[in-house]
Amino acid sequence: MRPPGTRILVRMTPARAVSLPRSRLRPGGGTPVVGTVTRGTTNPNRLRRMDRWIAATHGAELRRAADPVAVDLGYGAAPWTAVELLHRLRAAAPRTRVTGVEIEPARVAAARPYEREGLAFLRGGFEVPVPGRPVLVRAANVLRQYDEAEVAAVWRRLCARLAPADPATGSRGGLLVEGTCDEIGRRHVWVALGPEGPRTVTFAARLSSLERPSDLAERLPKALIHRNVPGEPVHAFLRDFDRAWAAAAPYAAYGARQRWIRTVRDLTADWPVADGPGRWRQGEVTVRWEALAPLG
Repeated sequence: MRPPGTRILVRMTPARAVSLPRSRLRPGGGTPVVGTVTRGTTNPNRLRRMDRWIAATHGAELRRAADPVAVDLGYGAAPWTAVELLHRLRAAAPRTRVTGVEIEPARVAAARPYEREGLAFLRGGFEVPVPGRPVLVRAANVLRQYDEAEVAAVWRRLCARLAPADPATGSRGGLLVEGTCDEIGRRHVWVALGPEGPRTVTFAARLSSLERPSDLAERLPKALIHRNVPGEPVHAFLRDFDRAWAAAAPYAAYGARQRWIRTVRDLTADWPVADGPGRWRQGEVTVRWEALAPLG
């Protein structure tokens, strides 16, 4: 945990100006496409942990919205993640529509045969070329391929596209979920951001594949992965996570899930854990962003 009085810096507004990734002109004019082509690797069911968390924590916002549009930004060389996102979100909010957005025209063309009611595919990038303000933008395994210095500007641009908060209805506005996972979705870390900026960081894993919580360090989002060094909050958090995991070793006799729950419960004494046992049982823990935000 940070010592009292430690200054918290949120890197949404870096001290020096950082340009956005390269823009490309859209054929026929119009808003330029912002971003660069990523590797596009994807697998069916890869983003299941992120999707289930979104449905559980953001489903009420989607149900409340007059036009519940979700964007799968940078879905990759195949459309599986967008198809799955529609299925999982509609279980929580049946009126949800999903638009898959990709910068590579050939990927959009390959996805078009999968369009159906509530699911469409468009060419685009960080400008998010959908009408209005989406209630959700999911960008999984996209910023990992950019420089750390570019992240804050991309976050600002994407957050500016989200549906605004509405105090009259209690809406907190749209949600940007940006993170990284392994090739088959066993280990995943993501940041959740609202129109105002970053809110939380979630660590999620298939617990039977985990030797220690710090194994998740290799899946930290771009904003945090280079900050896993002594003196940075995320390094201290993973160190304490491993220590709590070791102390909870006797609970392994009851299974990895019980050991994880006990570990997270112990973490709450020193870290601002933002969820409860219902999510811990899923192999997750969510921490307030300000506790893990990079220093300097």
